[in-house]
Amino acid sequence: MRPENQSSVSEFLLLEFLLLGLPIRPEQQGVFFALFLGVYLTTVLGNLLILLLIRLDSRLHTPMYFFLSHLAFSDLSFSSVTIPKMLMNMQTQCQSITYAGCISQVYFFIFFGCLDSFLLAMMSYDRYVAVCHPLHYTTIMRDELCVILVAGCWFASCAQALLHTLLVDRLSFCAGTVIPHFFCDLAAVLKSSCSDTSLNELLILTEGGFIFTLPLGGILGSYISMAAIILKVPSFKRIFKALSTCGSHLFVVFLYYGTIAGVYYIPSSGNSKDKDIIASLMYMVVTPMLNPFIYSLRNKDMKCALQKIFRTKDTPLVSIIHSFSRTLMEL
Repeated sequence: MRPENQSSVSEFLLLEFLLLGLPIRPEQQGVFFALFLGVYLTTVLGNLLILLLIRLDSRLHTPMYFFLSHLAFSDLSFSSVTIPKMLMNMQTQCQSITYAGCISQVYFFIFFGCLDSFLLAMMSYDRYVAVCHPLHYTTIMRDELCVILVAGCWFASCAQALLHTLLVDRLSFCAGTVIPHFFCDLAAVLKSSCSDTSLNELLILTEGGFIFTLPLGGILGSYISMAAIILKVPSFKRIFKALSTCGSHLFVVFLYYGTIAGVYYIPSSGNSKDKDIIASLMYMVVTPMLNPFIYSLRNKDMKCALQKIFRTKDTPLVSIIHSFSRTLMEL
C-alpha cells in the first residue's frame, strides 16, 4: 500500500462491539450497561476497601498483605484501563477510540496484566516460606526484601509494556481500521495493522510466553514444594491450615491464568472471536471483582479488621467502610 493511501489515523473505529460474543440490541443496552457499571463499582469499592483495611489495621502490616495491597491496586487499575471506555461506548453508541487512547490501552493493559502475574508469583513465594520455613519466616521475608521484590515486579512490568507498545507504535494503520474486540487488545491491534508484524508476533511468542510461564512455573513449584512438605507427615490439622493459608491465593491463580490461557494459548474451535471476548471479560472484569470477596470473606485476618472498624467510633470514612463492607458480607 502506498503512503498516500495510508493514514496516521486519529481514530480506530471499533465497528464490532460484542459482549459475551453476542451483538447487543438497542433495547438491551440499558441492562448490560447497568450490569457492567455495577461490576465495575464493586471492583473499585472492593479493592479500595482492601487497601484501606491494610492501611488502617496494624495487624495486617505483614509481607502477605503488603503484596495483597499492591495486587488490589493493580486489579483496580487493570479494570479501569478498559471498562470505563466500554461503558462510555455503550452509553453514547460511539465505538471510536483515538490513536493515543488505543496505544495507552495497549500499554496499561500489558503493564497491569504483567504486574498481576508477577505479584501472584511473589505471593506464592511468601506462602511457600510461611509453610515450609515457618521458624525462619520473619528472617527471610524482611521488609527490605519485600520492597525489592515489589519494585522488581513494577520495573519488569513497565519494561515489558514499554517494549510491546514501542513496537506497536512503529506500525502503520490504514484509514478506517477495525479492531474486532471491545478494547485495544495487542493481538487484535496487530491483526488490524497494514504493515509487517512478524517481529511483534515473534516477541509475543518468545518473550511474552516467557513472562507468562516464568511466574506460573514459580507458583506451581511453590505449591508442589508445599504439598511435598505437608504430605511427609500428613495430618488433618496441617492440611486444613495449609488450605486456609493458601486456598484463596490458589483460587485467584486458577481464575487468572485459566482465562488468559483460554484466550492466548488454547487453540480455538468454532467462533474464536466470541470465545476470546468471553474469556477477556472473565480475566479483565470478573476476576478483579471477585478478589475482594475471596480475600475478605475467606480470610480471618480481614474479617477481624472489618470487625475492628465496626467497633470504631463513627467518622465519615468509617461510615463509608461500614456501609460497603456490610454489602460485601450480605453478598
